[in-house]
Amino acid sequence: MVPPYRGDTEVLDTPELWGDKGIQEIVDYRFSLIRGKVRTNVYAAREGGKLLDTLQEIAMSKHPVDAEAVLTKLPYGVLTLSGEVQPFGPSAPLRSFAASDASVDHRIEDAFYDGDLKAADAVLELYHDEVLVTRIQRAFSLGMFGRKKHRKLVPTRWSITAVDSIISQALIDQIKEHNPIDEYRVYSFSRLDNLFVAVLMPKRWSFEWIEAWFPGTTWNQNPKGDKAEMMGDWEPYQGRTSYPDIGGCYYACRLAVAEHLSQERRQASALVLREIHPGYLLPLGVWLTRESVREMLKTRPQKFDSLRGALDYAMKKLTIPLKKWIETSELLKRELFQKRLRDFIT
Repeated sequence: MVPPYRGDTEVLDTPELWGDKGIQEIVDYRFSLIRGKVRTNVYAAREGGKLLDTLQEIAMSKHPVDAEAVLTKLPYGVLTLSGEVQPFGPSAPLRSFAASDASVDHRIEDAFYDGDLKAADAVLELYHDEVLVTRIQRAFSLGMFGRKKHRKLVPTRWSITAVDSIISQALIDQIKEHNPIDEYRVYSFSRLDNLFVAVLMPKRWSFEWIEAWFPGTTWNQNPKGDKAEMMGDWEPYQGRTSYPDIGGCYYACRLAVAEHLSQERRQASALVLREIHPGYLLPLGVWLTRESVREMLKTRPQKFDSLRGALDYAMKKLTIPLKKWIETSELLKRELFQKRLRDFIT
């Protein structure tokens, strides 16, 4: 993807820099990027080639580079939207592509040239070296990690989910070694007509993410409807073995929660709720979930001695009543209604 102007263009493809941006501004960023398309073999990452070599060098660069894309025809000006990835702007088949020399980020370069390093290990090393998650995802998509003979090109949305999943699972394995938090905590945050609430409970690790899409939003197109469409997925202490129905945002949220608990060296049972209201006009990708939950967990929480007190406060930040959340939530059902052995000990 190439912008039709020169200058500092890093913000156009770096969601970590979009914290104070509105929907229109983000869409303008993405629509200004012209996308050149070329069909190639998924195993090209093992064999290389002029175009792929250039793209991988750009992915290793510390800063945007000068680039020239020659297209076979005028780009088709339709904004491509997805719930998984950032919007894509106009596109056309690519005739040729060239870029100036890049100032290489040696952290990514070392992982790229290590043909014996497993992809998951490369992802974790880069994360712990403070490389932005979106930069790791971009390099992962270009087949830059893993043992040389096993490397493949990866669809963008798969690379996003893979990186979020790898990092969050490694952090979860670490936080399970720590003690649970001492109280119930409630965090809240709003962004682009999305309401986020997290309830952290003083229990062993478990996690649940629930979304509620209001009428007139992307996944609830009935503007005259009278109820939100709710969906969610969860995992117990042992984890999950299947891909969540709710998609990549599950892992984006799990990463943000695991980061927070890892920094605190504690574990908790985490319930994260999101209401999507009609002001959220277009899906912008799972980065919005990851970055919003990250920001939310940086705020000062309200603390409570009981789950009931925490839930009463959380409902003041949301518009859907508690009864509806309980109907959807596996964690709440277990906490509120499931008996435990200690309940029978007098």
